[in-house]
Amino acid sequence: MFYAIGSSFFAGITAILAKCGIRKTNSNVATAIRTIVVLIFAWLMVFVTGAEAGISNISSRTLLFLVLSGLATGASWLCYFHALQ
Repeated sequence: MFYAIGSSFFAGITAILAKCGIRKTNSNVATAIRTIVVLIFAWLMVFVTGAEAGISNISSRTLLFLVLSGLATGASWLCYFHALQ
């Protein structure tokens, strides 16, 4: 329940912060900056929680679906930021 509330809150403020962040910035540049921040934060959490040991256990099939999901997320963010702009 805690994570569901957190997810809802952060998803809600994401749109507000994104809209403020792209007022004078190209939407593709804004997406790239946002992606760098997410990348750094995600890897920081991997190492803080000690989850890096699980990287070697990822199967090819799982990796394929994670890559496809990442591509879909990237396309979604590009469309989202362009629409906000």
